[in-house]
Amino acid sequence: MVTIPEEITSSLSPTVSSRLWLPKRVLFTPDALEEPFGQRMYQRMQALDLPIEVLKNNRITGLRGADERETYRNAKNTLAVVKAPPSALRLQPTPPSADWQLNLAEGCPAHCQYCYLAGSLSGPPVTRVFANLPQLLSHTATYEREDRVTSFEVSCYTDVIGIEHLTGSLEECVRYFGTRPQAQLRFVTKYDQVNPLLNLPHGGRTRARVSLNAEPIARRLEGGTASVAARIEALRKLALPRALGGGGYAVGVVLAPIMPIPDWQQHYTDLLDQLADRLDFPCDLTVEFITHRFTPGSKAVLSGWYPNIGVEMDESSRTSKYNKFGGVKFVYRPEMMQSLRTFLTRAWQERFPKAPITYWT
Repeated sequence: MVTIPEEITSSLSPTVSSRLWLPKRVLFTPDALEEPFGQRMYQRMQALDLPIEVLKNNRITGLRGADERETYRNAKNTLAVVKAPPSALRLQPTPPSADWQLNLAEGCPAHCQYCYLAGSLSGPPVTRVFANLPQLLSHTATYEREDRVTSFEVSCYTDVIGIEHLTGSLEECVRYFGTRPQAQLRFVTKYDQVNPLLNLPHGGRTRARVSLNAEPIARRLEGGTASVAARIEALRKLALPRALGGGGYAVGVVLAPIMPIPDWQQHYTDLLDQLADRLDFPCDLTVEFITHRFTPGSKAVLSGWYPNIGVEMDESSRTSKYNKFGGVKFVYRPEMMQSLRTFLTRAWQERFPKAPITYWT
């Protein structure tokens, strides 16, 4: 089980908005500035009076520190605006979340101690945003199907709301998919700055999801993000009809990563009660349940980033699962998985009988 300090085990969270991330260093590659959308991002960051450096070539260097912790700090305080390589046009499937993975950025300003990007992205964890986003968006049309709606996930490698004030990339995506009747945009966030999205012409083709967790987990392990209560308020704003001042979006909850902390049943009950209290109106709602898992690589990286890490990663208490390439990840044992699934499925369906569970993993 995860060890949560006694002083922060309250199941109820105050409504604390996330602070806007203002990187200490902003890098633009020359080819990023050749893109009109890159120029727009440059102007946004100038208006925020951020320290901007235009590089002499298209390589990002100078992030390494004296040790892993210093490298981590340097990278997490840096935003790099780059041009996505040609390989970014070869979209990868990303089931069960969506049909295809569409990356508008790689890297995240948050400090989650279980971060799934650890071991997934190579090099220091700098946030890279793509200046040729309009090209990436127009290319998605080649992946659309005629027989059903095709979904595109933009949150695989970043938190799109956490960087939106710097990039405007999510707004660009919402507007684009609002014109595509056979496509759906999907994003998820732990931040709550959603007001700029409320009046966008999304056409019902964006599902806006918020990542939630039991209060002790969110407060202890998800540094730099909005409180659970603030995220729920953001979800309420997104889901409310336009006539009531909301965004009128289809919405979703990503309950992740589910962890059997002490008194987990009570903590997750409190969370779902809080959610039901604020989503007290008809809305298009779904949920995704994702239990905690880790790989040997992610454990090594996270232990370097967070020497006093509070996440339980004991292989001897887990079951190993292998992918088709022989890679291993460690998940909870079957009896624990069944206990979590049975409890949370029942608790969700009691409160949201018309909101489907899209998957459990």
